[in-house]
Amino acid sequence: MAYEAILYDVKDGIATITLNRPERLNAWTRQMEADVREAMHQAGADDTVRAIILTGAGRGFCAGADMDLLTGIQQNKQQGGATAQPRSNVVAGTRADFRMTYSYFPTIPKPIIGAINGPCAGLGLVIALYCDMRYAGESAMFTSAFAARGLIAEHGISWTLPRLVGPANAMDILCSARKFGAQEAFAMGMVNRVLPDVDLMGAVRQYAGMIATTVSPRSVAIMKRQVWEAQFQTLAESIVIGDHEMRESFQSEDFKEGVAHFMEKRAPKFKGR
Repeated sequence: MAYEAILYDVKDGIATITLNRPERLNAWTRQMEADVREAMHQAGADDTVRAIILTGAGRGFCAGADMDLLTGIQQNKQQGGATAQPRSNVVAGTRADFRMTYSYFPTIPKPIIGAINGPCAGLGLVIALYCDMRYAGESAMFTSAFAARGLIAEHGISWTLPRLVGPANAMDILCSARKFGAQEAFAMGMVNRVLPDVDLMGAVRQYAGMIATTVSPRSVAIMKRQVWEAQFQTLAESIVIGDHEMRESFQSEDFKEGVAHFMEKRAPKFKGR
């Protein structure tokens, strides 16, 4: 499928989705929203894809909503999508929480790794926090920006951000709209690793490649669902679900292969079943 606002590439079991408006620091548009959603579902349904990387072209990840879009909203020319809408193409059987405009990332049965290669602001920060993991280049800069635009914590960031950095840090980031760097983001728990800019994509691809070649895609898909849904569960509920999934895993082909490749001291050949 041809995309207008992103680049989509699959190689060695890794799908790379690149926001592709470098001249505008990949500022978010309605077309980009549609393209990213379609590409995520395409990667999720592709059995050859084991991991997904989301990054930005040029010197930025995503500078937030395009100012033309915001100007149009301010002038009452368009609504701007501020009202969250359930998405019909989200995987059936998932929680209503994961069926909204951007909260569908947890329904994609592959790990999504955000490669934050520059400015990550506003809506760009919202998108980054829905990734399962985040690697940042050392020059990456973060800001919520909302309060500086007379806006509020939108699209679920008031839910995702405190779970990563704690309520006090979340209040600081949201209420001050200040900019902060990659090392501070790492110290707060917002990003998993900080790397030299020149090493960022290589390190992310190496990590994604490890997932693609050494672990069971069935296991990863189930554990991703468990982790996201556990945030709505009691400990007892998560234990019951985990015990059920473990019994199911014992019957899977990937479990048999997991034992076999370990005993035979060879590389695994997981099929995701």
